[in-house]
Amino acid sequence: MSGIYTEKEKCQVMEDKRIIKTKRSLKAAMIKMLEKESFESISITELCREADVSRITFYSHYSDKYALLDDIFNDLLIIGTEDYQRRQRENNQRNSLVAGYVNVLDSILKLYYDRFDFFRHTNPEKNPYLASRYYSIVLETVEKHTAHVKERLRLKYSPKKIAGFMCFGLFGFINESREEKTPIDQIEQEARMLLTDMLRSGVLTENEGNPARKNG
Repeated sequence: MSGIYTEKEKCQVMEDKRIIKTKRSLKAAMIKMLEKESFESISITELCREADVSRITFYSHYSDKYALLDDIFNDLLIIGTEDYQRRQRENNQRNSLVAGYVNVLDSILKLYYDRFDFFRHTNPEKNPYLASRYYSIVLETVEKHTAHVKERLRLKYSPKKIAGFMCFGLFGFINESREEKTPIDQIEQEARMLLTDMLRSGVLTENEGNPARKNG
């Protein structure tokens, strides 16, 4: 009957809950330890002590601390992707070029500041591996969106080149804004304006009656 578990199924559910709880503890421990030391200096022994799990338990879930970190990034990527897809459904049903990229920007910035407890540790000087992983994920996200744009618009450059140009610009803009102690809401507003102006200029698309303006 529906809704009734067998003993085997009940055990599986309990095991799944234990796994989720253990992984959550390890992820929380990693983020907490990043407040005190660099990622490279964190040992599995220290991590397990902080999470109150054994080394055997750790290695039953992750091959090393890099795999754990990748799992944290994957969790955040899912959240960011769902937010982007929701924005696309709600305010970009006509597939506007400008609105689409603004939705990418807004979802990236929202996730960054919502989970600043983690992302503030992606400083390339202190944690180069975290910075590299974060940049590669953002790059892949923008490249994937650009590949969809290419299906309906003629672009002057490849999705990878466009993604690289936008991501370097975005990170540079955010970093310089933080150096100038610009308020978060102002950073978001100015980044959105800059991106919108660039896209409406037609700098990315072939000049066929300026499709950027048509799709803006």
